[in-house]
Order: sequence, then C-alpha cells, then structure tokens
Amino acid sequence: MTVLVFGSINMDLVIRTPRIPAPGETIIGHEFFTAGGGKGANQAVAAARLAAPTKMIGRVGGDSFGVDMIRLLAESNVDVDSIFVDENVATGVAIIAVDDAAQNNIIIASGANSRVDQTDLDRLKQHLPHAKILLLQLEIPLDMIVAAAQLARQHNVTVILDPAPTQPLPAEFYPLIDIITPNEIEAGQLCNSVIKTKEDAFGAAQQLLGRGVRQAIIKMGAAGMVYASQEKADFIPAFQVTAVDTVAAGDSFNGGLATALFEGLPLPEAIRWGAAAGALSATKSGAQPSMAYRPEFDAFLKANA
Repeated sequence: MTVLVFGSINMDLVIRTPRIPAPGETIIGHEFFTAGGGKGANQAVAAARLAAPTKMIGRVGGDSFGVDMIRLLAESNVDVDSIFVDENVATGVAIIAVDDAAQNNIIIASGANSRVDQTDLDRLKQHLPHAKILLLQLEIPLDMIVAAAQLARQHNVTVILDPAPTQPLPAEFYPLIDIITPNEIEAGQLCNSVIKTKEDAFGAAQQLLGRGVRQAIIKMGAAGMVYASQEKADFIPAFQVTAVDTVAAGDSFNGGLATALFEGLPLPEAIRWGAAAGALSATKSGAQPSMAYRPEFDAFLKANA
C-alpha cells in the first residue's frame, strides 16, 4: 500500500529579506537560494521522509529545474516513476520572499502544472488499487483534482484535500473529501467569514461538514488546530517552536497527518503528528529542505510527549 500525491511540482526561488516590500518598493535582501517546492511535491517529501511509501504523480517541464526536481524528490525517497516530463513547457516556479518574522509572500508561475490532464489522471488510476491515501491540493487544474477524488472514492482510498491556493470549489466536490485541512485564512475564504478565534474555526468546520466533507481540520498556526466530524469536535494545541520560515509548514502538516493515518493511528493522534511535522518545518529555511526525517521527528514527539 502507498500514499499517493497528485499535484504540483515547483522549483522555489527564495529571498530572505528584512520585511516584505511594499508595492513599488525595492529593498535589499539577506540571501537567495533555490529549493524544491510545489504543494504536491512538498507533501510527498514530507510523507516520504517520515517513512511512508509515497508516490508522486504530476508534471515537470523539459528544463534544468525539471531534472533537479525529479532528482530532489528521489533523494527524499519519493517514487518518481509517474512524473511526466513535458518538453514543451517550463517547470513550475514559485518566487518567495521570507521576512525576519518568518512571514512570507509567494508568486507562482504554474508552468507544467497547468497542463496536467487526462493522461496524468490515467497514471494515477493505475496506482489507486494499491493506495491507502490520496493527497490533493489546488495548484493543478481543478477539474483534474475533482476527477482524481472521484476515482479515489471508487477505490475506497482516503482523500485529503489541502484547499490552497484557495478558490471556489464545486458543490459536488465536497462529498468526495474525507479530510479537508485549510488554515484559518483559507477556511474563512471558503466559508465567507473571518476566523480569529477557536469558536470561529469550529463554526467554519461545521459549515464544511454541512457541505459533505467527512472531517474538517482548521489550522491556526501557533494558536493550534480545531477538528470536527459528525460525531466529535475538539481543539489540539500547537507545538511551541521558534519559527524561522513558515513556507511549507502546512504541507508538512499534511505529510505528517497522512503518514500517521497510513500507519493506522486515530485522527486526533494523526493531527498531532501533522502539527509536529509542521512545527519542525517552521524551524528551518526552505520548503522541502525544512522537512524532517523520521528519527528527528520521533525524537521531537518524544521530547514533547
């Protein structure tokens, strides 16, 4: 059995800067580096480094970034055999500014990710009979994401959606989602509300359940997480760490969550695994470079038991 990830693959171009510049402003940054990124690839790396057998389905372009991304994913133990190299387009890139408070802004050029189509879906379909969990995000065409969830439902595969970058979702999509994992901003956008408190988050979670989602987890950064199903709702506090860079902390959360569920842990414990993976990611720079391998992760959980 495997964890499947169907989604985006980007090369991140990162500048660390004292603060996020205002429109029209030029400032001097501290440093520049490139790192593997894309929400799909990030989640694949997060799960694979935690020892879940993980397969990535997506596209890169016929350029050096594409070669680099396949290599980086393979080095993190992700199965890359189902990544398609689209020679006629560039690999997706994300331009990221990270300030001294560990906040960031991101601009994405989708490249090959925007060309994911039925042929990629066909590759996904081949692997669903041997999958336990399917991780989805919103950086590839939405019709392909919905179709992937439909196929996963036919094979009794658990569907976890990270609804980012946020966009309106068709009503028929929600009942295909087993677990949805927005942060408070994304949940507010989906539910047309402002989420500032735990009570706000519980209200948004109930809205998402009302649309057909089976379980909703709303991440509120250092303020913790709420989760709800038809049977239960609860709050789980965050791990307290000194954040250096929050890029991909949410992707790390989903990788940790998926790994725990893959190993058969109950949802509250799986959410705690996700929180631990996200917290560890926030203590390091970059997206995929920040993601913990299993020994570091296990030691962190033990130290914070």
